[in-house]
Amino acid sequence: MCAVRRAVRKSALCKTLVPVTFALVLAGCGSSRTMNPTSSPPPSQPSQPNYPTTPPVAITWSPTTSQLPAPPACDPPQSTCDPPYPDGSNNFPLTVSSPTDESSVTSPMHVVASASPKNPLFFMRVYVDQLAVYFTFTNSIDTQIFVAPGQHKIEVMAEDKQGYISDTILNVNVTSQSPKTTITGVQNMPGWQSCAADFPPGSGRDGQVCASGNPNPPTSTMTEGQTSPAMDGKSAKFTMSGPNGYSNELYFNAIAGGDNVSHFTYDLYFYVDNGNAPQALEFDLNQTFGGRRWVWGSECNFKGETPPLWDIWDDEAGLWRPTNVPCNPFPSNQWIHLIWNFERVNEQVHYISLQVNDQVYNVDTYYNDQPDWTLEEIDTAFQMDMPQPPVDYNVWLDEVNLTAW
Repeated sequence: MCAVRRAVRKSALCKTLVPVTFALVLAGCGSSRTMNPTSSPPPSQPSQPNYPTTPPVAITWSPTTSQLPAPPACDPPQSTCDPPYPDGSNNFPLTVSSPTDESSVTSPMHVVASASPKNPLFFMRVYVDQLAVYFTFTNSIDTQIFVAPGQHKIEVMAEDKQGYISDTILNVNVTSQSPKTTITGVQNMPGWQSCAADFPPGSGRDGQVCASGNPNPPTSTMTEGQTSPAMDGKSAKFTMSGPNGYSNELYFNAIAGGDNVSHFTYDLYFYVDNGNAPQALEFDLNQTFGGRRWVWGSECNFKGETPPLWDIWDDEAGLWRPTNVPCNPFPSNQWIHLIWNFERVNEQVHYISLQVNDQVYNVDTYYNDQPDWTLEEIDTAFQMDMPQPPVDYNVWLDEVNLTAW
């Protein structure tokens, strides 16, 4: 989510950490209570309706609990909340600008929405025919949803941290889906997030394990739009420094959602200024829907194995598994072309092949996916690991593309 959480092999402390994904956790359902605003909103802003009189159902899950997965979000207009809304009304403004009701669209479908609750927002979620396919902890959505051709009911809902919910339902006709869709320039897309050993305060998963490793974080930054070094003048720079060996930093971006694609090509270029410095470099893809999570995690494990090998993630076991693909340190100050081909096969992940520059390796390995996970998205991720003793280094990513079909 998804990027993989695991311990660095050289650290006994890190080996005790439980691997989890960065796919974020959603809240339970709730109703509402009477609350009068202290002042009228400006005329240019949409007015917020009075809250119904029934108090909201208490949110029993919080980002600091160990409960995974979180309770599923409810569907207020369908009265699936317990208890349901007393009058079916929304509790705060929720605007969906794309798609529009009764429109015809192509897949992937562009979904743009925003919520304006009075209380802090907990999360937003997108359903297709009552199947949750995308979520975010932010108060806006701008993403691509893969949907099969035909008539569909699209639902966007938002819940604040007090349990108030708003919901919008649209009927759309998906006329077609491209045989293959490529999302390009992921390294410069908005929506990137990062975390070190644990998710940071205010992230929505405050305190939960993220990138694992040393609990003392490194100093790490991401800067988009770099002109040099760059393949096309728009690379993204990632820095890794600080005194804490075996510390890690994960960067991830939920760029899409949906269940109507099962084959993926993750194609990118990366450039390391000190090829001998990293403990490992990790490149991941995640797809989550329907209560299950498919994680294609891969890392070039330079210093954790002899000889160094590419490792891949076993979802069900929560372990890294070595492949037979060699992974020696990459040349410094040189662009490396990386291509992973993945497939979702029923309840398994299939690692098909890995290409590094002109060399293609047939991986052809299956692992069971992770069940009991209600966190929905399609995301790409990149992680930097600091060696012990620590050595500063930088990585640039460019032409990061995800093709799905």
